[in-house]
Amino acid sequence: MAAGYRFTDYIPPQDDKTGFESLLQIFMQLITITSGDVGEALSWLSSLDKQYNLTNNEYGIGNFIEDLKAKGYIDENEQQKGSFELTSKSEINLRRSALEEIFGKLKKSGKGNHTTPHTGQGDEASTDRREFQFGDTLEQIAMTDSIRNAQLNHGLGDFFLTENDLEVTEREHKSQTSTVLMIDISHSMILYGEDRITPAKKVAMALAELITQKYPKDTLDIIVFGNDAWQITIKDLPYLQVGPYHTNTVAGLELAMDILRKRKAANKQIFMITDGKPTCLKEGIRYYKNSFGLDRKVVNKTLTLAAQCRRIKIPITTFMIASDPYLKQFVDEFTKVNNGKAYYSSLKGLGHLIFEDYSRNRRKTF
Repeated sequence: MAAGYRFTDYIPPQDDKTGFESLLQIFMQLITITSGDVGEALSWLSSLDKQYNLTNNEYGIGNFIEDLKAKGYIDENEQQKGSFELTSKSEINLRRSALEEIFGKLKKSGKGNHTTPHTGQGDEASTDRREFQFGDTLEQIAMTDSIRNAQLNHGLGDFFLTENDLEVTEREHKSQTSTVLMIDISHSMILYGEDRITPAKKVAMALAELITQKYPKDTLDIIVFGNDAWQITIKDLPYLQVGPYHTNTVAGLELAMDILRKRKAANKQIFMITDGKPTCLKEGIRYYKNSFGLDRKVVNKTLTLAAQCRRIKIPITTFMIASDPYLKQFVDEFTKVNNGKAYYSSLKGLGHLIFEDYSRNRRKTF
């Protein structure tokens, strides 16, 4: 033993998770990939078990399925005998798992709101002081500072307070933020050997859980867009699938604008996750489609809506998960017209970018 040091045998850290907890973590990942198909997820889990020996003689996949039922994660499907479906407990677990996976390293804090750069009669005291003004409340008066001012101004012999002696604590205004998250579900989200929809779903679930937990006064609306656009609920996210669709960005933006017009929050914004160019418009009952290059007719309509959003102070942040130069050029033009922001992200960094942008926006009023 060297002086000042003591050496012992190295014992590698042990996985303290039970067999059920370890398998549950994998199962939840598979459920997201299979869009809520319990049977397919269990089949994949069995294949992984065969390849990587996830279970042992004491605890097998059959035990895991029984525990899933007993603990309330899955139920028998009443319409399809012999099959299973997710419960609300699983849906909540998926959102919390996504939040932990994507934002898990963030420092936890209490429930809050979104600060604005304005001061005055707000919700929460700040550290700033200023002179008393008409309309300030009694609770805002900083008594210690005010008494000190009176002593300095009038001396200790004949103590009295005047309005000029009073100091008050600034209060920060809080504002709600309304966000619409647009998710591209066109066919290209699963083309080229890359699953892009699963990370998008995870980000949406994590963002929904974050807002629910930390910013309960905020609103989050989620819409998907392919040939058309429609609104979905948070509950629908695990089951979201890509369709044989083109990319009707115009329909998505129109629906997002309609939703935000009804919101009374001071801050309004659109987050758009997409990997492709706009390729589709709906004209009456027919669709105008062109997947070859950037169609000027489709692009012009999309840029017109970007400008409309700018006029009504709705910034659009585009998270582009593709790297084609001509697509970047389009997104740059779209962003310039809207005066918004654009990120060219890998799938791995998508969640952190969205959280950083959301956090930054909550500190200002658009």
